[in-house]
Amino acid sequence: MHSVENYREAFTSYLESSIQTKEPFNLYKPIIYILGLGGKRLRPVLTLMATDIFGTDYTKAMDAALAIEVFHNFSLVHDDIMDDAPLRRGKTTVHEKWDINTGILSGDAMLINAYQLFESYEGELFRSLAKLFSKTAIEVCEGQQYDVDFETRDDVTIPEYLKMIEYKTAVLVGAALKMGAIVAEATLADQNGIYEFGRNLGIAFQLKDDYLDAFGDPKTFGKQVGGDIIENKKTYLYLKALEMGTIDQQKELTDLFSIQPKDPTDKISAIKEIFIDSGGAESTKEAIEAYTNVALGVLEGLNISEDKKKLLKGFGENLMQRNV
Repeated sequence: MHSVENYREAFTSYLESSIQTKEPFNLYKPIIYILGLGGKRLRPVLTLMATDIFGTDYTKAMDAALAIEVFHNFSLVHDDIMDDAPLRRGKTTVHEKWDINTGILSGDAMLINAYQLFESYEGELFRSLAKLFSKTAIEVCEGQQYDVDFETRDDVTIPEYLKMIEYKTAVLVGAALKMGAIVAEATLADQNGIYEFGRNLGIAFQLKDDYLDAFGDPKTFGKQVGGDIIENKKTYLYLKALEMGTIDQQKELTDLFSIQPKDPTDKISAIKEIFIDSGGAESTKEAIEAYTNVALGVLEGLNISEDKKKLLKGFGENLMQRNV
């Protein structure tokens, strides 16, 4: 087994050697730009790690890992257009640096490139990877649509929200791990088990991301702090604050989420105060811990050594302690 940093470095080297500028330049330059912005490389690292954990040389999973990373970044390019987001990983978003049409088309090309990467696998391996990828990709699109729908709904429930983040974020984390298990030809039980570990960890990850969107440090978070508030997104923070707050807090919160001031500074500040005073912020942190614990509990059923379970456990715990 290797360290997370070793997997990340190996993957980054493979990514850099695999992408290249070619004509038409205005199609491929944005792709190289978004893939070059770095980020945690969480999903491809998980694919490589899972392959190694189930006893196969992790380099065999490089194309699967790259497919996951290309798809993830494709979704970010299109999400940023839909959210009109100015920053991604602390840098200008693709549609702001170029234009919306370029962002759409380059994103489309990335989605196709992701599918092409599975062509390096043959037979049942190709079929299993492609089938999982297609299922996951459509779920991510469904999750994004739920997210958009919730912006204009006043009756979003917590179960609905959790389903949305499961589809939009968590299934891709689960798929990244399961792809590694598929490449390693692990048993179906272990494939499904590692998927459940990733799915629950992914929900915790997104809840943490929502929390950091409101309370993260702008210098390290890499995105516009308060972006979800500006977009009036009904996050777990919002829903729990609405559920737990006083009548006055509920009214103020719903009133604030019905306006879009030119300067959102005061709105962001007031809403964050309600998140804290109502107990919504603390409840969100408790949910992050709960889903993380469910994910860690799944590890006990996997047919792997205790050392490998410990590695996955450490990875999950470190992920939840992050501030970026």
